[in-house]
Amino acid sequence: MATLQERLDELVPKWRAERAKLLKEKGQKVISEVTVAQTFGGMRGVKGMICDTSVVDPNKGLFIRDHFLLDIMDLWPEQTFVLLLTGEIHERESDLIRSFRAEIDKRAWLPGYVYNVLEAMPDDSHPMCMLDTGILVLQRESTFRKMYDKGMRKEDYWKATLDDSLNLLAKIPMLAAAVYRLRYKKGDYIRWTSGLDYGGNFANMLGIPDPHGQFAELMRLYLHFHCDHEGGNVSANTCHTVGSALSDPYYSVSAGLNGLAGPLHGLANQECLRWVLDTIELFRGVPNEEEIEAYAFKTLRSGQVIPGYGHAVLRVADPRFIGFNRFGKKYIPEDPVFLTVDRVFNVVPKVLQRFSEERVKEGKAPIANFYPNVDAGSGALLYHYDMTEFEYYTVLFSVSRAMGMLAQLIWNRAVGTAITRPKSVSMKWLAENVK
Repeated sequence: MATLQERLDELVPKWRAERAKLLKEKGQKVISEVTVAQTFGGMRGVKGMICDTSVVDPNKGLFIRDHFLLDIMDLWPEQTFVLLLTGEIHERESDLIRSFRAEIDKRAWLPGYVYNVLEAMPDDSHPMCMLDTGILVLQRESTFRKMYDKGMRKEDYWKATLDDSLNLLAKIPMLAAAVYRLRYKKGDYIRWTSGLDYGGNFANMLGIPDPHGQFAELMRLYLHFHCDHEGGNVSANTCHTVGSALSDPYYSVSAGLNGLAGPLHGLANQECLRWVLDTIELFRGVPNEEEIEAYAFKTLRSGQVIPGYGHAVLRVADPRFIGFNRFGKKYIPEDPVFLTVDRVFNVVPKVLQRFSEERVKEGKAPIANFYPNVDAGSGALLYHYDMTEFEYYTVLFSVSRAMGMLAQLIWNRAVGTAITRPKSVSMKWLAENVK
């Protein structure tokens, strides 16, 4: 039975050859210019790093290894990780996926000291802090650290990184589920079930009642949809920067998830859901489209935004939102929270377009994007299945995003990406040198 490492043994030399060819033939070519505004604006739009795992096309949406997300939305997380890493789609019961699942089963355990640390934390600890702490505590298990300390060839860095990544992929759903059950007093921990798929295991360990398997299906979809979003977002970029110093995956992923915990990155789906629930409370039930239109205009004209609408990169409806919307229409079409989200989707893009036209007439900048991002709808689905602990939603995001960060770490170690070290300048330098 083929293993993931055996497949990568075949692919890595090709990646290295491609990198060498690009550097030789195009190494001195210019691919980006930087404005003063971009230096103050978080380097948005500056092309300055490589990410092969996924690309966000502003006019189409997310592509994972050249596959448009909605074309592959039936993939399960184990298939997703293999796709991120190899660029190949393998059937659920293919030899490689079965081998990968067996590896995860073998590694899916948490040392007792991790539970001890979690249980020693204050009762009101934030679940993201608990997750990140657990990952850092696990760092003592790092294969990369042990092999680096003994002396390891640079060409083999990716192999030790792969071993750490498989361990962390196996352990992070268990850790996240333990955080959920401990932090919210849900009862005893639920262990990993060998032979059950990755998403199904995560759903089962959370302990959410799931008589018809819908929550497990949602978790598979959730883990798939949030796995990766290029290399420049805060979590992926932070993980890449820390990993570029040869910090092991435990340090690197924990650092990336610390960024994901920030309100401007991973908190959006909670804020979107609160807005929807507040809207339902305001209208004492699901509002009709005319009421939503009036309320949306009132919100915008008061200087506020409609949470979940607009995106820093996308100029179309986020395909992840569309996929979650399809799930909702299939399983919970009459749920009041989902129904409100769906009606908002029918109304708000038109409202934003008209509001943008008003702004232009007043001499203000137009609105760049009228459409929903993934956060506009994902929280409503979680809420339906009785996961009402808003603070925990970013932990779900983290379990998924770890797949993309780890795949990027392995790829960067395989091709030998250098330590990240951009040049910074002072405001004085800008004032004196930019004409």
